[in-house]
Amino acid sequence: MAHKYNLGIIGNCSYLAYIDTNANVQWMCMPGFDSSFLFGGLLDEKKGGCFKIIPDEKFISTQYYLPNTNILCTEFESAQGRFRVTDFAPRFLQYERYYRPLMLVRKIEWLSGAPHIKVECEPRGDYGNIIPEQYSASNHIRYMNIGGPVRLTTDIPLVYIAEKKSFVLNKNYYLVLTYGEPLEAPLADTAERFLFLTQTYWQKWIKNSYLPNIFQKQVIRSALALKLHQYEDTGGFIASGTCSLPESPASGRNWDYRYCWLRDSYYTLQAFNMLGHFDELEKYFEFIQNILSNDPTTLQPLYSINGEKKLEERIVSLGGYMGNTPVRIGNAAFMQLQNDVYGQVLLTLLPLIFDQRLVIYNRSQVDYKSIVDRLLLQIEHTLEQPDAGIWEFRNTLQQNCYTLLFHWAGAQAAKKYAVTVNEAAMISRANVVIEKAAALLEQCYDPNERAYTQAIGSTNMDASTLKLLSMQYLNPEDERSKHHMDAIEKKLKSSNGLIYRYRHADDFGEPRSTFLVCSFWYAEALAYIGRLDDAVKVMETILQYSNHLGLLSEDVSEDGSQWGNFPQTYSHVGMINAAFRISRRMNKPHYFL
Repeated sequence: MAHKYNLGIIGNCSYLAYIDTNANVQWMCMPGFDSSFLFGGLLDEKKGGCFKIIPDEKFISTQYYLPNTNILCTEFESAQGRFRVTDFAPRFLQYERYYRPLMLVRKIEWLSGAPHIKVECEPRGDYGNIIPEQYSASNHIRYMNIGGPVRLTTDIPLVYIAEKKSFVLNKNYYLVLTYGEPLEAPLADTAERFLFLTQTYWQKWIKNSYLPNIFQKQVIRSALALKLHQYEDTGGFIASGTCSLPESPASGRNWDYRYCWLRDSYYTLQAFNMLGHFDELEKYFEFIQNILSNDPTTLQPLYSINGEKKLEERIVSLGGYMGNTPVRIGNAAFMQLQNDVYGQVLLTLLPLIFDQRLVIYNRSQVDYKSIVDRLLLQIEHTLEQPDAGIWEFRNTLQQNCYTLLFHWAGAQAAKKYAVTVNEAAMISRANVVIEKAAALLEQCYDPNERAYTQAIGSTNMDASTLKLLSMQYLNPEDERSKHHMDAIEKKLKSSNGLIYRYRHADDFGEPRSTFLVCSFWYAEALAYIGRLDDAVKVMETILQYSNHLGLLSEDVSEDGSQWGNFPQTYSHVGMINAAFRISRRMNKPHYFL
């Protein structure tokens, strides 16, 4: 049987929690996305602690989201009866700003019979190294010495939780776990009010979204998942809320993705633009502005959610997901040269400059000229510089086709700005870069393969070169587009119809799983060259590899198993962008619901 992540996620743009089909919180980091976990059973069942609500006998369970929300329900059925656990992170508008506390609300709802259940709550600190002291008061349990004030407020008899005793469920109960400010309000009434307001918030957010005319259900779930990965306090987007989930079993490719990649954010904000949501772009611009002001020369490929530069990578003593080690915290890619970031940041800023709906950012207080000038200058300086590229090779520097493409595209963006403000010198500089970048891109062309390869002088095919089509470097009517697609299909297509990033050995050997966003790029490219039926079929194939809730992983093996960090924003972004591109190519309007 193919391996799937039996996890759902909840969150409120302050934190994320991963809850399995046994209603156990398998992963939850606080106070930040990249903090140590409070619950980390996903990476070590013994050291990771738990927060579970489970029948005390054999059972079956089903899990689903309330429609168009990030509110997760897990229903249990045993011989004794039925009950439902509803999990959510409060998020709603209050006092003209969003209320998004570090608070997990769990409602246990009796449905039938007299089920016996057990509730266990065992948080941990410092990646499992600290077991907290517990102190029971009249209606709550405090967990001491794990980095901050952690408190569980509940109307369940505390002795049942403290001593892990089962009890008969014959009415509804509530549990509220808080980090920092505790709940000082009526428990049941407050939980029910927060549930109603949070459900209303998410459903209204989706109601005010553009959707393509195809794959609407999947686009909605992807949009909801993406929204949870923006840290609203600063505006940064993380690639995923997990760390060290292996790209394939025993591969050693176990990375911490709880950081903000500038490259990923470009695609993420492109998706939000298509959905018609602009608050996310505005918040992200604040994040970028602060990075640009604090990093006056070069840009790193990734930063922390707070804009921190130093993300030192270390190995922690945990058993790993399904025994896969090492467990890495931090990410050494922050030290790499990945020069495509300059072009991608330029492209990210274009809607702020030109979209007339974003009036505040079109005003004179934003010095776009100096920002665009600086980014164009960095493209000029790095144009011919070898780098680690999009796949972050640790021991290889080369002139990557993908990097050169975004030098070209970034210069096009700078030129568009310069023409608008009549900056003749900047137009001239941008034209020079466009011409030079195109000439370098042509050096990536392999006449034997009749395709563009990974880098100048390389014979390796690379799925990132599919962006030559969707970025409109190649003309869809040109024979080169057709031949390039033929070569990608011949060299990189797996037996189950998905696309590998590349097939050659890298620092960790040959890849054993496909990188899911590449398959969505493939669907986009098919639509671009007019193979619409094939594009739709590819989308249908990819979506078979989501989990029971429609969530997508980073990687999929040829047996259909999900691997890599989960859910992966890159994959969900790929899904949204491909669905819109295909829909538009079909000349079908997208709806406003």
